[in-house]
Amino acid sequence: MGAKENHRDSMGRMYERKGAAKRKGSARQKRKMVLFGFEIAVIMIMLGVLYLVMNESSEGPKMAELDPQVLEIHEEIQLLKEEGGTMQGYKNIALFGLDAESESQLYKSSHSDSIMIASVNMDTGDIKLVSVYRDTYLNLGTDYYWKATQAYFSGGAEQAVKMLNMNLDMDITDFVAVGYKGLRDVIDGLGGIYIDVDSVELQHINNYQIGVSTVLKCDYTPVKETGYQLLDGLQATAYCRIRYGGGDDFKRTSRQREVLKALEERAKETDLVTLTKVFNDCIGNIYTSLDSKDILELLADIGKYSIVEENGFPQEEFRTVGNIGAKGSCVIPTDLESNVVWLHQFLFDDEDYTVTESVKEYGKQIETETSAYLAR
Repeated sequence: MGAKENHRDSMGRMYERKGAAKRKGSARQKRKMVLFGFEIAVIMIMLGVLYLVMNESSEGPKMAELDPQVLEIHEEIQLLKEEGGTMQGYKNIALFGLDAESESQLYKSSHSDSIMIASVNMDTGDIKLVSVYRDTYLNLGTDYYWKATQAYFSGGAEQAVKMLNMNLDMDITDFVAVGYKGLRDVIDGLGGIYIDVDSVELQHINNYQIGVSTVLKCDYTPVKETGYQLLDGLQATAYCRIRYGGGDDFKRTSRQREVLKALEERAKETDLVTLTKVFNDCIGNIYTSLDSKDILELLADIGKYSIVEENGFPQEEFRTVGNIGAKGSCVIPTDLESNVVWLHQFLFDDEDYTVTESVKEYGKQIETETSAYLAR
């Protein structure tokens, strides 16, 4: 069968599934709310809304405008956003937590230590979050394959968003990026957060504090004991970055979730004046494509929104870890197609998703470049 016939067949399947999705209706089962990840971007945006409303002269976060024409949103994905399509009514936003050492590195030359997709159902207010592990071996948007974190370093937010759209069949056009200086300042502004530090974490947290304090050019207070305790901003940021003691980056993601939950609890207990001051102090560490109007539209009825589920990509059953020569240790999606099928089922309740031909091509290339190393 030729390329044109393949394309027509693929498009036909898309239209059939659109009809099926429309018949399925909008009924969705609410799941237990789980707050996710290192990304303080959501809370930063919430604080930003308060600050922008109360301080009309504020310039707001640093703005970027991404060109949808270069973000590699496939034609088939555009169809799924139309009436009856499984992606209709969703707003998908990329969230990046950067290792930026300066304001200029918010734009480029920083690795995205945390990469997340926030998928917002604009009808129900449900939010699902998926972390894309930073070392995931993907097409970086330039037909060069390496760790996902490298895309932001090489081409900033535009290339990182393009990478997500290409490899995951997504339609992302907006992003929020923060440096971990912002995390420290937010936590300090709220008076610290309570975290239960175990014996394994105690062995590493102060070493990470040394690294972060060197970058931020500040002093640190050692954590001296295990147990449930108040951590300041630098201590909590270091806790987020612990990668040793079992679980590697997958366990680190769990710690990041714990910090965000503690931060959320603290923010809810804080008065409006303090919240606006926190945002004012941290505004220089936010870089986004969302302007104040976009943010206000998302959060005008903040009580409507709730984070209902979280997960990670690639899935455990469809991934492995291996040293890919000079490219170092990577998380390998052993079956990119199956991972993308899972992603669309998870985010959009699409039980019959068929990936684009591009994703199939990227998956084959990943296998070609990694199989020899994994076989050793």
